[in-house]
Amino acid sequence: MLVLLAAFAIVPLVMPWLVHRLGSRAFFIAALLPTIAFVQALLQTQAVAAGEVPFESVAWIAPLGIDLSMRMDTLSWLMTLIVTGVGALVMLYCRWYFADGGAGLGQFSAVLLAFAGAMYGLVLTDDLVVLVMLWEVTSVLSYLLIGYYNRRAASRRAALQALLVTTLGGLVMLIGVVLLVVDAGTSSISAILAEAPTGPIVDAALVMLLVGALSKSAIFPFHFWLPGAMAAPTPVSAYLHAAAMVKAGIYLIARFAPVFAFSPVWQPIVIGLGVFTMLLGGFQALRETDLKRILAFGTVSQLGFLTVVLGYGTRDAVLAGLALVLAHALFKSALFLVVGIIDHQLSTRDIREISGLGRQTPVLATVSIITIGSMSGVIPTLGFVAKEAALTALLDEALQGAPYAIIALVGVTLGSVFTVGYGIRFIWGAFWTKRDPEGGTRDPVEWPRPRVGFVAAPVMLALLTLAAGLAAPLLDIVFAPYADTAPLASPGLEAPESTYHLALWHGLEPALFISLGTLALGAWVFWSTKRRPWGARMLPFGAPDVYNAALRGVARLSVQVTSLTQRGSLPIYVGTIFIVFVVGESVALFSGAEWQAELAAFQTPMQVMVAPIMIIAGLIAVRARKRFTGVVLVSVTGFGMVLLFASSGAPDLALTQILVETVTLVAFALVLRRIPSRLGQHNASVRPIARAVLGAAVGVTMAAVAIVATASRTFEPISREWPDLAYGIGHGKNVVNVALVDIRGWDTMGELSVLVLAATGVASLVFVTHRSDTLSEFTAPLPRLDARRQPLIETDEGIKPRTDSSEGRRLAWLLGGTRVQAENRSMMLEVVVRILFHTIIVVSLYLLFAGHNLPGGGFAGGLVAGMALVMRYVAGGRYELGAAAPADAGRLLGVGMTIAVACAIVPLLFDAAPLTRWFVEAETDLLGHIEFVTSTLFDIGVYLVVVGLVLDVLRSLGAEVDRQATAQRSEAVSVR
Repeated sequence: MLVLLAAFAIVPLVMPWLVHRLGSRAFFIAALLPTIAFVQALLQTQAVAAGEVPFESVAWIAPLGIDLSMRMDTLSWLMTLIVTGVGALVMLYCRWYFADGGAGLGQFSAVLLAFAGAMYGLVLTDDLVVLVMLWEVTSVLSYLLIGYYNRRAASRRAALQALLVTTLGGLVMLIGVVLLVVDAGTSSISAILAEAPTGPIVDAALVMLLVGALSKSAIFPFHFWLPGAMAAPTPVSAYLHAAAMVKAGIYLIARFAPVFAFSPVWQPIVIGLGVFTMLLGGFQALRETDLKRILAFGTVSQLGFLTVVLGYGTRDAVLAGLALVLAHALFKSALFLVVGIIDHQLSTRDIREISGLGRQTPVLATVSIITIGSMSGVIPTLGFVAKEAALTALLDEALQGAPYAIIALVGVTLGSVFTVGYGIRFIWGAFWTKRDPEGGTRDPVEWPRPRVGFVAAPVMLALLTLAAGLAAPLLDIVFAPYADTAPLASPGLEAPESTYHLALWHGLEPALFISLGTLALGAWVFWSTKRRPWGARMLPFGAPDVYNAALRGVARLSVQVTSLTQRGSLPIYVGTIFIVFVVGESVALFSGAEWQAELAAFQTPMQVMVAPIMIIAGLIAVRARKRFTGVVLVSVTGFGMVLLFASSGAPDLALTQILVETVTLVAFALVLRRIPSRLGQHNASVRPIARAVLGAAVGVTMAAVAIVATASRTFEPISREWPDLAYGIGHGKNVVNVALVDIRGWDTMGELSVLVLAATGVASLVFVTHRSDTLSEFTAPLPRLDARRQPLIETDEGIKPRTDSSEGRRLAWLLGGTRVQAENRSMMLEVVVRILFHTIIVVSLYLLFAGHNLPGGGFAGGLVAGMALVMRYVAGGRYELGAAAPADAGRLLGVGMTIAVACAIVPLLFDAAPLTRWFVEAETDLLGHIEFVTSTLFDIGVYLVVVGLVLDVLRSLGAEVDRQATAQRSEAVSVR
């Protein structure tokens, strides 16, 4: 089972390629995997019928006790057969439904197969947390499937509606799962059911679980998303909305009903909303003229029926519920597939436009009659067996005075009348010969005969409906282990003398006459609505109106909140953060029992020398009137920290600090070119006294926190163990670097993702029309690499290699130097950069590979390489930057991040924890003792990300800003 689940995760990845190569025939290959899963489940039938439970488990998140566990009991076995069997038939059906191809068909096939895998895992997992994860995966995948026709506004709206409703229910369900798992002390579903916890917390958790189940299965008030989802292709409707996705909520109810059905909160919700949904869906189906919407509202009604029967919780009720689940999957998916064939061949589903189709396609008409008969409860179909069993179970309880049994019995009976009515309406609308308004017979529609393979899936489902009805005793044997887990009767009622068994014929019992009555009344309802359709609405608004009003309300509220809190003023944002900080920390400080302070004038003489300079620079920065002056003065404090780190025995921190401060200063300088040089030139600073008070408060608060925190230590600091950990675990002597790439590798990976997002964000603000790299295009006129081995000179035609006839010409030290304006060009700077660039790159590589044992590392080495690129850009402009680094910055970021992530994933393939390191050491004649640790590869990823970040900043804030400024000047000159 776990192997099949893994296959469901991998095979969809190749489906787009297969569809590209084979077209719609690739669905044959897609159908193989669910077919294999179906056969595997079918082979477990004997074991399941005997009460055995195949079980597989692999530890996943051990600290939380979460396992990838798969458990196939009776309920999971049945749901597996439905999910995989109907899924395989639907994928075969897609071969002809999408015979003409279509945009995005490869993605559709992959998502559909992945959805089948998510449902496969959902119905088999024994871990409640994993179930929630797969639950949300199905919501996301269904969103993609419903929105397949993404150019249609209706499809996009329907997909978003389904996603919002089901994920909202899933979020509430997640809270319930957390409460239930914490109360039970385990996330194992079987363990929770065996323990059967009770109490207020469990009751609250059950309500939340039911919210998730009801939203997923389109039970009122969440029912409206299902009819809207009919904007999806018909195979999606046949699979997701008849056999799979909507069954997830029903499965959850069936899983917990035998144990929790008689808790105080269960039956009022399940029976009340289930009955109302069955009546509401049936009533609305009688008003529809679209074949697919008739089935959609019919599905809503049938889901209400399933909720009532399975949710009632007695032994006979859940037995009938399992039969009803199987019957519904067979007849409703077949009906949807029939509608898909009609729509595909006629390009319409409107019953007012279809006439005389039954004589032209007797096979489809027969399939529809059989499946509608099963839905209505006509012998000898499985639907008849399930309906009679459900009526008997509810009737036995109702006769003993059980209030919810009476409500359920009356509701199910009335709902069944509506079911018969809209079932006959479907047959009449799809296949009967209609009359025009004048009373004359309409001409039959022209029917293009479909291929045999297109009709095979609904025919097979109809035959299974008949076969399952005849094989009811065999189903009873398989379903009995699950039914026997439920109580025989409701609390306080007498248990029946004998248990009920599924059979095609039980004699002339009361349930049979009730069923016959629903058939007669349903036929009358159809006849009355055929003559006088129900067109009036019961209420002036419907559930979609409430949903749309809620969305509009949320949109308006978000605008108001945004306009109130997001004013676009950086001082307000920073001031708010500082006020919260001062207030919060002050409360914590003053609420403490006692303060302790251990102060020393200084630890090193360097502090006495540097601290006054930093303080004076900060005070002058506050009074600065030019932006660049303020930036330089603020940088003084940063460079002062470099001296403090270096004198305190932290060379790594000092090296990193000086590099970060330098790169930051460069970035500020690039930005300041495009904004006014003086502060307050456009927007003057207001309330200087308030700002000064707030700044002083932040400084005093931070100083108090530092004093109190450092004096409050009662235990030995863990940092003293880090040198031994660094060498013992990470095989490195540089504690800082080993911590970054090994001990705290997950944190570093998160920080790398932040760097990638920051670089992308900066670039997106600067690049107006595109994000692609164009700097390398500017270097096309420059000499090729093989010509650069010769001295270069500047000529009127550009830079060329020096020849004997060009003696006396000016040497070109940088390729892009001649593109720089004369007043901005420095020959001395070009010479220095030409001499030092390659040396700095070598130093950066040395820092990268030496950083595991000496000061350095990927971050410091990347910053040094970035500074080399800064030198090339400052000396030669954007053309020189393009020549120095022709690679795309985005690719460097991506490759670096990929290497870092691979260092986390690859150990999993060798059954090791993520980011597990390996090391190799050897003695060599040339180099002596050498060591290599695989965490160095992680450091290489860090190096590439940092280089990519600096390059991205230079190309966006530097080169692209230069290009835009040049374009503006050229435009201004042309206007003149």
